[in-house]
Amino acid sequence: MLTAALRRSGGSLIVTVPQSFVEQNQLQAGSRLAVEIHGNELRLRPGRVRPSLDELLAATPRAPRRVKGWDELTSVGTEL
Repeated sequence: MLTAALRRSGGSLIVTVPQSFVEQNQLQAGSRLAVEIHGNELRLRPGRVRPSLDELLAATPRAPRRVKGWDELTSVGTEL
């Protein structure tokens, strides 16, 4: 198990991330990490990269695509 010491920077405390974790998860300065608190544990994992609206729109097909028979399907829940 690795250990790390907290350092103070302004009003914050900083902990260093082990290089093996950085390499394993292809992180770099500025990478996002998801932080979870479970009791007295602090868990870090690579954060999900959220695409921008422009990226999502660029990946959307221009022509409308319909699944054959879609409009004939019956409702199965509370979609209406």
